[in-house]
Amino acid sequence: MLCSRLFLSMFLLCAPAVLPAQVEQRQGLEDVNGVRDVTLDSLAKASQARPVSGSSRRGTHPVLFLVGNSTMRNGTLGNGNNGQWGWGYFARNFFDEDKITVENHALGGTSPRTFYRQLWPAVLTGVRAGDYVVLELGHNDNGPLDSGRARASYRGDDGNGALSDDSLLVRIAETGREEMVYTFGGYIRRFVADIRARGAHPILLTLTPRLAYDTPDSTRIDRKLTTFTPWILSLGRELDVPCIDLNDLSAAKLERYGTWKAAYHFFGDKIHSSAFGARMNAESFAEGIDASSDSRLQALKSMLLPAAVHPRSLKPAQAAGSGKKKPTVFLTGDSTVKNEDSDENGMWGWGSQAYTVFDERKCTVVNAAMAGRSTRTYLAENRWDAVYRSLEPGDYVLIQFGHNDIGGIDRQKERGVIATAADTCHVYKMESDGRYEVIYSFGWYLKKFIQDVREKGATPILVSLTPRNEWPGGHVERRNDTYGKWYRDVVRETGVAFLDLHNITADALDRMGQEQAAAMYNRDHTHTSLAGARLNARSVAEGLRAMRSPLRRLLR
Repeated sequence: MLCSRLFLSMFLLCAPAVLPAQVEQRQGLEDVNGVRDVTLDSLAKASQARPVSGSSRRGTHPVLFLVGNSTMRNGTLGNGNNGQWGWGYFARNFFDEDKITVENHALGGTSPRTFYRQLWPAVLTGVRAGDYVVLELGHNDNGPLDSGRARASYRGDDGNGALSDDSLLVRIAETGREEMVYTFGGYIRRFVADIRARGAHPILLTLTPRLAYDTPDSTRIDRKLTTFTPWILSLGRELDVPCIDLNDLSAAKLERYGTWKAAYHFFGDKIHSSAFGARMNAESFAEGIDASSDSRLQALKSMLLPAAVHPRSLKPAQAAGSGKKKPTVFLTGDSTVKNEDSDENGMWGWGSQAYTVFDERKCTVVNAAMAGRSTRTYLAENRWDAVYRSLEPGDYVLIQFGHNDIGGIDRQKERGVIATAADTCHVYKMESDGRYEVIYSFGWYLKKFIQDVREKGATPILVSLTPRNEWPGGHVERRNDTYGKWYRDVVRETGVAFLDLHNITADALDRMGQEQAAAMYNRDHTHTSLAGARLNARSVAEGLRAMRSPLRRLLR
């Protein structure tokens, strides 16, 4: 793979600069960590963006209230227009909304102190008996007590009183307003007391991890950047409140991912998450609930969506006592791999004919391709995630994309990617619904897929796109100066095995000649007939043998 440390530094440096000119980005004050958080402009604007407390409630069902900062809801709007997302946006995907609804009341830039004073009273009005309130606060508990953002809690005169019951009356320098400032523990105790007074259930979370390692050469995420984890765990014991160590759950995943993958779970800095990181943290929260033995969380556990927390494998079950477990060969791609595959005179993808070249006594082939997909949409629709979660050591994944990757990015079918193999990304606003999305390059998506497969101990094989029935100058069209170049750039960078299906089949078509080759296609210049699908399947087998790939041993 690409040098992980180099990519990390380049990614973090370039990420803030990839915003398109038409996207307005507000800059907040820089805090003691050197982070410019996007903080609330006004309570009025914040109220417009955040839900009315309790408004999602369905009948007498409970509500799961989320209270936190930008790691839970980034910015006032929380819509990803700066490429950063909070995990609260994705939390609802893990719960059954027929049993419980999720309301994200977090707001970027807030600390226990500022949230409790400015936003908590409004949230509390919607909390009822039987509800759950999740508290993940601490990232912004820093800076001066009485000037600037004035959001830090009181640490006591010696700086060691974070969990004491001390307090200090301060006068805010800019406004002259007086405020009683409590310790971190003091604010958490007040949150918990208020929640319990309503008959609801408090849950404490440790903070989301930052992208920092124990040492420059270490692959272990530094869990000791702050003292908040021991403080929060201590408060959980003191107050007898269920506590989920979100920091450790997500840090363990980042370590397993490796430094290249861990880097793109953040965007713009080492604290705020990309959509990838936000989904990961939401998943860690749900997994923490699911794994907890705390009796007070059992009812909430029953409200999780089983498929979200325990996704089904794409692998067909193997009969007990059937002998040695066979490896699975996953096929990923678009309509040239999987199409209608039913009408003898219709359109076929070559994956439907994989049985003609792979020995089903030696392996199981799973055709996970889907018509019309690009690398971007295959990932966005969680189709790749289903493959990723199904992988086991010894499996193979053939990765073949390209036909749908170059086109409209923020308009038309909104499935295009940036046309390069280089690592780059850009925030786009979608024309269809105003949604913001970070779009990466064709090469980046391929590298992600390759890295994911290797992470699971399986073997990736990059496959070039099938040729089209176009004959400039009397020879079938070849795209070696675009896709072909990008594939080879990825191969050089990652060392992945490369099956050049594009040129293998193109050579066969040239030998046939244009007139005979026409029978290999149906309805247009891209989609193959049954005969064309079988030709591409034979080309795959030919390529595996020529490459001397270990996968060739599973061929007929």
